[in-house]
Amino acid sequence: MKTSSILAILVLVAALFWLASAFWTYKDARRRIDDPWLVGIATLLGLVPYLGPLVYMLFRPPEYLEDVRERELEIKAMEERLGRGDPRCPVCHAEVTASFLVCPICTTKLRQACTTCRAPLEALWQVCPYCETPIEPTVATSIVRRREQ
Repeated sequence: MKTSSILAILVLVAALFWLASAFWTYKDARRRIDDPWLVGIATLLGLVPYLGPLVYMLFRPPEYLEDVRERELEIKAMEERLGRGDPRCPVCHAEVTASFLVCPICTTKLRQACTTCRAPLEALWQVCPYCETPIEPTVATSIVRRREQ
């Protein structure tokens, strides 16, 4: 009598584990797969006792759909920021033009001026493209160059 009750409990636990793993497969597939047919196939695969969820785990998509959508939105926002073309001050985010040497709002130095023609220079330039004057590297320029190497 005692052996049969222990066996019945073990069978019940095994059946519950099997159904729980099939339910987990269904829930995970809904979060990772956009096509309802593939979710159904993954659920059927999850119903294969014990081996089905393991096979599903080997072939499931690596990311959740929510993470994929969030990454795509972030990439789109970055592309819009980079494609805008209107430069902004790195400190106060005020709109500035490419010819500004300092930000008119917070007075942050944006560019170095050429010593000869006073044209605004980019941080990585080694010579002025307008008058061919060699540019003396500043502390900020040497830090930027070291980071790139």
